[in-house]
Amino acid sequence: MDVTETRLVTVDGLCCYTAERAEPLVARRAARQDVARHGWQVLAILSTLMGFASISTDLYLPAMPEMGRSLNANAGMVEWTISGYLIGFSLGQLFWGPISDRFGRRVSVALGITIFVIGSAGCALAGTVWAIIGWRIVQAIGACAGVVLARAMVRDLYEGARAAQMLSTLMAVMAIAPLIGPILGGQILVVAGWRAIFWALVGIGVLTLAALTTFPETLPVSDRNREPFGRILANYAELLTNRKLLAYTGAGAFFYGGMFAYIAGTPFAYITYHHVQPEYYGLLFGLGIVGIIATNFVNSRLVPKAGTTRLLKRGTAIAALAAIVLAVAGRTGWGGLAGLVVPLFVFIGATGFIVANSIAGAMADFPGRAGAVSALVGAIQYGSGIISSALVGFFADGTPWPMTAVIAVAGIGSFLCARALRVNPQAL
Repeated sequence: MDVTETRLVTVDGLCCYTAERAEPLVARRAARQDVARHGWQVLAILSTLMGFASISTDLYLPAMPEMGRSLNANAGMVEWTISGYLIGFSLGQLFWGPISDRFGRRVSVALGITIFVIGSAGCALAGTVWAIIGWRIVQAIGACAGVVLARAMVRDLYEGARAAQMLSTLMAVMAIAPLIGPILGGQILVVAGWRAIFWALVGIGVLTLAALTTFPETLPVSDRNREPFGRILANYAELLTNRKLLAYTGAGAFFYGGMFAYIAGTPFAYITYHHVQPEYYGLLFGLGIVGIIATNFVNSRLVPKAGTTRLLKRGTAIAALAAIVLAVAGRTGWGGLAGLVVPLFVFIGATGFIVANSIAGAMADFPGRAGAVSALVGAIQYGSGIISSALVGFFADGTPWPMTAVIAVAGIGSFLCARALRVNPQAL
């Protein structure tokens, strides 16, 4: 960087620095003005990028039982297509963050989406469940670029409570994807079969690539990290020594573990165990998404006054309580289908108070390494999803119990991590 930065200040929630030379400040201001000119297009593209994580899986959830029958694979093997995706998604983020910090956000996102398109086509053409697992890893390596870099773009432009507010707004908008994903996937399954779902993902990737031509670069050349990649990767070890970052990240990571146990387990808990028709699965899944949209909207309104940490603590407490009730229902069969749907709605709905606040809290102290911190946070969060979804598949016994047990452990773990954080009225 060609400037010595001396002090971080905030103007209307936007990040800027006083400095000995004005060029980087001018570049950042130009980037913000470019974002303002594009308005709703920027919001739409950022929401789409953040939605790649969910749409890549949610669209084919209703097809999982049919995929198993078509490929002669049991429920546990099909559930591992989610675990394979999470492996690529988690590890890929560790590279996209530093790459974007060095070469810029837009070109990095474009490369990632291209890889996503290739992986989606591979899934559509695969002849075995193991081939799908492999292509899902490729698909995820590309998809994670959009998610991790959308978060970094928000951090390029905003800080503190304003960053959490923007993340909540984006998540509320992009939650439309998992709301309609299973419903749309169920209809595609009925009309054209499960392979057509992956071809639809190819089309989504191509359209997003085209939309990126209108998207401004949010990281000016003057702010890019010129350190060697070996040193950049070594910085991850340094970040992992920060207890505050680990507490925020842990709260989100445990919760993500519960989320992906829900994603991996509900198709079989609802469709196979409770005999819900595949085309109606999306309606039950969509209930949780409605809760996510609502709580993200509430969080975006409350966070400027209440603060990210206080809302995070409250959200994890709600999630832990709902997870315990869910586990009791899953073990005893209490309440039947409703015994699963109601506590799952509460648990998933807590997303709005947990995810945005945990990410914003983790990134708050590292404005110069937004891409790397976002990547590390995402890798840990989705890494927990690898473990949870794999456990659901490994212990699959034809009942909802394995899913509910994993969610209960995840909810309690998220609450305990949040408890380790101190609420400071003057900060996050």
